[in-house]
Amino acid sequence: MKLSEMPNFQLPAGGPTGAIEPSALFNFSYGLFVLTAREGEKDNGCIINTALQITTDPQRISIAVNKANHTHDMIARTGVFNLSILTEEAPFDLFKRFGFQSGRDVDKFEGLAGVERSENGLNYLTEAANTVLSGRVVASVDCGSHTVFFAEVTEAKALSKAPSVTYAYYFAHIKPKPQPQPAKKKGWICKICGYVYEGEELPADFICPICKHGAVDFEPLP
Repeated sequence: MKLSEMPNFQLPAGGPTGAIEPSALFNFSYGLFVLTAREGEKDNGCIINTALQITTDPQRISIAVNKANHTHDMIARTGVFNLSILTEEAPFDLFKRFGFQSGRDVDKFEGLAGVERSENGLNYLTEAANTVLSGRVVASVDCGSHTVFFAEVTEAKALSKAPSVTYAYYFAHIKPKPQPQPAKKKGWICKICGYVYEGEELPADFICPICKHGAVDFEPLP
């Protein structure tokens, strides 16, 4: 389906726009993004990794957003959003904040340093981000679990020259590695008092030193 054939998104009156820097669109080529929306007095955000530039004249992009995300609902109702392109300096706590918790009952921007507002009035990140893009939705397509929003770029600003983070870099350098589990303790536990006997085998004539019950009242440690 061609973009021109898609039903037009019913937008509110066009808001303010800012400058579009060509270098900012270069950073948009790949990476992980904090997607920001605002409805009423509340901003919300989530992390996405599916965003593409689809035309250059006019400057238009597409984003795919999971319908289960509260940010999706805000964009569907307001038609505007920001994308902060994360860098390799982004800490794991940032991914936990925007990727691992719901924004329905939590203010994800509360206490977060380096947050500013773009010309469209939405929050974006200035720390651990190299670019901010603002979009105004012009069309949308229902893709099952996700909606693809097509948007006009209304502002694009380069924030730094730090390299954008990829999923490969995230998994290799940012996400904590699983910690080795301690060896499982082998032994027996008294069902009467909880005394633990450590060892492979419990002697048949063993007597619990606490409650004086015999081996018949012990069972293997879980």
